[in-house]
Amino acid sequence: MLETRDLTIRFGGHVAVNSVSCAFAPGTLTAIVGPNGAGKTTYFNLISGQLKASAGTVSLDGQPLSGLSPSARTHAGLGRAFQLTNLFPNLTVLENVRLAVQATREGAHRRGLNLWSIWSDHKALTERADQILADVALKSREHATVASLPHGDQRKLEVALLMALEPKVFMFDEPTAGMNAAEAPVILDLIRKLKQDKSKTILLVEHKMDVVRELADRIIVLHNGTLVADGEPAEVIASPVVQEAYLGIAKETAA
Repeated sequence: MLETRDLTIRFGGHVAVNSVSCAFAPGTLTAIVGPNGAGKTTYFNLISGQLKASAGTVSLDGQPLSGLSPSARTHAGLGRAFQLTNLFPNLTVLENVRLAVQATREGAHRRGLNLWSIWSDHKALTERADQILADVALKSREHATVASLPHGDQRKLEVALLMALEPKVFMFDEPTAGMNAAEAPVILDLIRKLKQDKSKTILLVEHKMDVVRELADRIIVLHNGTLVADGEPAEVIASPVVQEAYLGIAKETAA
């Protein structure tokens, strides 16, 4: 179970995330919603280690993660979608995914054994990478360099790399942002499939309320960095605090 206790970050006099305590159980998809500037992505960054908390703790299955680097948290089982600037832009799509698969696997590629063992292990890594690329509808682009990909394919690759790590916790921050109507369903279908594995925990930051209603087992709402609602989707969406703090603001912005 992933848990944050009194998680807080201050930037000067501004409290961006204010003492947020939440536990996220395996087998559930929790949507994190709120107006722009509510602290959703900052909360994600605190969990994954991109930002250092001013106070509070993060733990996974009872193991403290506070103070660990982002890569150490990934090794512990937290899966946050890669930023493509952290990848190898001049390598191919397949090579990037194969490297991500390789990072999680023991085998001859790590032990320096005989050439047959190394080739066999390399073949298995490539087959797994190919499978993931097929799942995210990128098989046709496997030999393209990452730098050449259009935005929609870049988002698919982020999800492919996350899948390759086989984490305990999947963290998606607006996974369909910037995608066209034809591309977004591929990612949403993948999240639906991931939900079927009841050993995995899924966190989803998402502005599209129709997506949230369909996918979420639970919604938490942040407003001005504070947790203001937490519960089943229908209950949370109908609550006065959410109507005012989130949905009301959304309507005014759209007007």
